[in-house]
Amino acid sequence: MTGVTLLNVGFDNAVVAERIVAVVSADPSPIKRLREAAARHQKLIDATNGRRTRTLIVTDSDHVVLSSLQPETVVQRLMEPKG
Repeated sequence: MTGVTLLNVGFDNAVVAERIVAVVSADPSPIKRLREAAARHQKLIDATNGRRTRTLIVTDSDHVVLSSLQPETVVQRLMEPKG
């Protein structure tokens, strides 16, 4: 797979950067409902390694990836120049 950019979401886990639709804080109630809906539809991916979930990453395939990184950290990594 050439031309694919992977985003490190912590603990040697990665997401294809081009597929990310949203990076959101895990705390608000609507986001908690989004997480529960993803779990019900078997579209929840836990990349926290047992740590506290701080960020939800939503992909264009409706998968929700849980990360223990701060949302700001994920966004900074996403915005880093590639090359």
